[in-house]
Amino acid sequence: MRSWLSMYSIFVCCLSWAQVTLTTSDLPIIKINTNNQTILDDPRIVAEMEILDDPSGTNNVNNSADLTTQITIEIRGSTSQQYPKKNYGFSTISPLGVDTDMSLLDLPPENDWILYGPYPDKTLIRNVLTFKLWREMGHYASNTRYCELLINDEYKGIYILMEKIKRDDARINVTPLDSNATNGIELTGGYLFKVDKTTGTTVETFTSNYNPEVLFQYHDPGPDELNLQQKTYLQNFVFDFEDMLAGPNFGDVQTGYHSWIDKTSFYDFFIMEEVGRTVDGYRSSSFLYKDRADIDDKIHAGPIWDFNLSYGNADYCNADQITGWQYEFDNVCPWFTSSVPFWWGKLLTDSTYANGLKCRWEHLRSGPLHTDNLNQFIDSVSLRLDDARIRNFQQWPIIGVYVNWNGYVGNTYQEDVDYLKWYLENRIAWMDANLPGTCWPEMLTSKPIETDIELKTWPNPASDFIYISFQLKSEGETRFALFNMEGQLVYESSEFVQEGNYIKSIPIQDLAKGVYNLSITSSSGVVTKQRIIKA
Repeated sequence: MRSWLSMYSIFVCCLSWAQVTLTTSDLPIIKINTNNQTILDDPRIVAEMEILDDPSGTNNVNNSADLTTQITIEIRGSTSQQYPKKNYGFSTISPLGVDTDMSLLDLPPENDWILYGPYPDKTLIRNVLTFKLWREMGHYASNTRYCELLINDEYKGIYILMEKIKRDDARINVTPLDSNATNGIELTGGYLFKVDKTTGTTVETFTSNYNPEVLFQYHDPGPDELNLQQKTYLQNFVFDFEDMLAGPNFGDVQTGYHSWIDKTSFYDFFIMEEVGRTVDGYRSSSFLYKDRADIDDKIHAGPIWDFNLSYGNADYCNADQITGWQYEFDNVCPWFTSSVPFWWGKLLTDSTYANGLKCRWEHLRSGPLHTDNLNQFIDSVSLRLDDARIRNFQQWPIIGVYVNWNGYVGNTYQEDVDYLKWYLENRIAWMDANLPGTCWPEMLTSKPIETDIELKTWPNPASDFIYISFQLKSEGETRFALFNMEGQLVYESSEFVQEGNYIKSIPIQDLAKGVYNLSITSSSGVVTKQRIIKA
C-alpha cells in the first residue's frame, strides 16, 4: 500500500498516448466541434454537438446525426482535472444562445448535462453502479448513458452522459424557490445544498458551529441566485438542526431528529457511503435538500455523487480496507482540512435510529445489495462495454499502471472488474457482521404512525413499469391513479388491500414521455402523491 503522501503527488506517466480512429460503435457516439477553440475550465465556449444513436445498435461516425444542437461547454471537476482524460459540463442552447431543454439519449428534457470520463476507475462502472443502486433504493440519482466521444474528430474514449444535480421536476423535485421571497412559507424552500470542500477555489460557504472544517455550500439555487434572507434562513435551519442533534433530547420523538430528517434517505446515504468506503464520503460532494415547509420540512440526504474513488479504489486513509467505518474518517486522517459532520456518529448512539438502520440494511441486502444483484449488473455492463473499452484503453493505456489513487492495480481489465466484485462482497460481509442495531422481526412489518401510506417508487424515471412500495395502516379499498400535467387521468386501478407492506407495479410503457402525478388514496381518505417520470 502506498503512503497517504501519494495523494499529494502529481500524476506523471511516460506512456505515449495512442490516437485511436473511431469508425463504428455499438454505443451512441457524441461528436463535439469547437471550431478551433480550446475548451477551458472557465469561461465556457460555444460549440456544436451531434449525437448518433442508431436504433439498429450500430453507429457509424459518417452517418447523419440523430440530434444536432449548439452547446456551451467547459472542463469540470476539481481533483479530476489532474487526469489527461477530462470531464466536461455543458448546456444545450438555442441558435440565439438561450439555455434550451432537450432530451439527450432518451433522458428527460433538460439543459444542464455532464460528460464524465472515467479514468482512475478502470472498470468504468463505479459511478453508474452507485447511481443505479440509489434509484433501486427509491431515490432520484443522475441517469446515465454510456457513449464514445469525439472532440474535433479526435477520439476521447468512453464517456458517460449524466444529468447534472439540480432542482427540476425530472431531477430533484422540490418546490422552486421564489427569488423574491423574503418571509413566510415561500421562504422555507426548496433548497438544494451540500457539504463539500472548496479545493482552493473561491466558493461562498457557511460553516458548522460545531466544526469549522465542515463547510456547507449553496447548490441550487446557487449563492448568486439567493437573497440575504434566503441564505440566512437556510443557515439558521442547519444551525438549529445541529443544535438539536448536539442537545440531550435529540432522540425525542416529537422534537428530536425524527421531525428533522427523512430517515430512509439518511439510512441509505450512510449505507452507500459505507459500502463504498468512499474516501471523500460525508465531507465532500454530499448533497442534501429540503422542500417548502408546508410540503416537506425535513432534510433529505442525497442524491449520491462521486464514487469513482470508492469500493477499494483509493490507497490512503484506509479507504481500500474492507474493515472500519468511513464516518470515523477524522480519527483515521485528522490532518485533512475537510471533516465529516458529527451527525452520522451521533445518530448511531440512539438505539431507535440504529435499529431502524439495521432493518433497512437487512431489507436492502435481500434486494439491491444482494451479492447476486451486484455481480449480475457489473457483468452486464462490462459485457456491454466489451468492444468500446478496448478502444478506450488503447487511447488511455493505463491498465496495469498506477493512477492516483488506485488502491488496486490489475494487470487486465477483467482483474479490475473482479477486484470490484471481490471488494463489494467482502465489504458487505463485514458490514453484515458489524453494523450496529438490532432488527426485530416485528419492526419489518411495523405500521407507520404519521399517515396511512408511506410511498416509495422505483425506478424513477422509468420506461416500462413503475414499482411502488407502500405500507397501509388499515385494510380497505385502495385507489391508484396517474394524472398527466394537465390533470387528465391516464391510469386507474382499485383493489382491496390488507394492512401491511406491499409492492405493486404500474404499467407505463404506453404513456408519452413526460412527468406524471401518482396518487394513492386509502380507504380512510388519506391521499399520498408523488411525481414520476416516463423516460
